[in-house]
Amino acid sequence: MTHQTPQSSPRAHTARLRRGAALALLPLAVACGGGEDVAEEKRKSVGTAVTAAPEAGVVAPAKVEVIAGLTGCTAEIRIEAEELREGQCRTEQGEYRITTFPEERYKVTWLDTAAMYGGKYLVGTRWVVSASPELLEGFRSRLGGTVRELRPVAPTTAP
Repeated sequence: MTHQTPQSSPRAHTARLRRGAALALLPLAVACGGGEDVAEEKRKSVGTAVTAAPEAGVVAPAKVEVIAGLTGCTAEIRIEAEELREGQCRTEQGEYRITTFPEERYKVTWLDTAAMYGGKYLVGTRWVVSASPELLEGFRSRLGGTVRELRPVAPTTAP
């Protein structure tokens, strides 16, 4: 009796390549760590959070084009992957990025990775806006969300 391994279809191969490319864009630095110490450090890395209901009473959905429209731009889609979509906006106000996620867990992983670089981000349900702090405050009143300051976690040395 011979054992045959099923051949992958071109469609399955393409899907695997897309997933692999998306994962390359979404570093999983969190997966390298483990244990409670790492989780505690992550919790400490998240700085001040400021929340407010948007003036219009609308919370932006997780769609790049809609969020871009609410901020006054037409986004140029830069990344289209299963784990995220990212659009670049260039306006008179400045440049910024809008990243959306099909599931909340992808956003959490993205934020964990972004914490390595620090900075402030406007964070909503399944979306993040990366911009200067001045722009973020203006966007918060239109989009809702929370302005989060992420602080890089410095490596610790063992005694």
